[in-house]
Amino acid sequence: MAYYKRIREMREDHDLTQRQIAQILNMKQPQYNRYEQGYRDIPSDILISLADLFDTSVDYLLERTDDPRAPKAHTP
Repeated sequence: MAYYKRIREMREDHDLTQRQIAQILNMKQPQYNRYEQGYRDIPSDILISLADLFDTSVDYLLERTDDPRAPKAHTP
């Protein structure tokens, strides 16, 4: 479960603090810290919000792919 490290790296790459991310996600910083440290599993709605914030995919955050680009929307 090294994906917690990727979440931290994405936050740092965007020059954001844990406190700033916590505010964006409408939670307290200690709660976000527990997610980033791997002490608590990250709920799917938080993963989706982080992927949207970082313009990437949940698969990238979960290390299911090494391609950080957000997926393109499918057009019928």
